[in-house]
Amino acid sequence: MDSGPACPLLPRLLHPMGGLPLMMMEAAVAALGALAQEHRLALFRLLVQAGEDGMPAGAIADALGVPNSSLSFHLAQLRNAGLVTQERRHRSLIYRASYSAMNGLVDYLTENCCGGVGCAPAANPKAERKSA
Repeated sequence: MDSGPACPLLPRLLHPMGGLPLMMMEAAVAALGALAQEHRLALFRLLVQAGEDGMPAGAIADALGVPNSSLSFHLAQLRNAGLVTQERRHRSLIYRASYSAMNGLVDYLTENCCGGVGCAPAANPKAERKSA
């Protein structure tokens, strides 16, 4: 069996309804489900932008204007989907985006892209934005 691109969404068991790997499909559905909410998507994007240093929960709450109780719920959803990691640093909890999971999800979504032909370059949305 072809192992495909290296990805944290393994093992690659085939789904009974088609050729897609079962565990990868379940992990992709969990990740996309976790991101399919406005606050969680904003939270994940914030952590991606924060880089490897991550952010403490208080700074995330301040940046997003989300109450701590709601933030805890959203962080738990992202952690359960494998998109966010948590580390205790002294008295703070530091949260980081899991770049391997993010890249694995993108790899999974684009695995059979474009009928075997190279994909078109991604649009640069920042280039199209106009500032006020």
